[in-house]
Amino acid sequence: MSSAYHHLFVCNSQKDEIGKDVARALKTEIKKQGLKALLTGGAKRKTRVQTCNCLDVCKHCKKGPGAALIVYPEGTLYGDVKPKDAAEIVQEHLLAGRVVKRLLLD
Repeated sequence: MSSAYHHLFVCNSQKDEIGKDVARALKTEIKKQGLKALLTGGAKRKTRVQTCNCLDVCKHCKKGPGAALIVYPEGTLYGDVKPKDAAEIVQEHLLAGRVVKRLLLD
């Protein structure tokens, strides 16, 4: 079951600033898929996305084709995330409570 609260931190240490694009795409998808207005047990769902500095997984971020991000409260770490992956992360992880295995870092 998915949490009523999620906080996503997206690494923004890449030279091409893909982290900013990923964060923007996630925010757009969250609004599009109704997470801002969705009520869970009478309480409003809270989902925050923000950029941050290094998450210390540079080969999946700074040196890779996408950005790294971590989702709390689960602590799930994703790598090589591109803006086109935002819809799947929101739908699968945030709404359905399932890990997006193809992006998961060990």
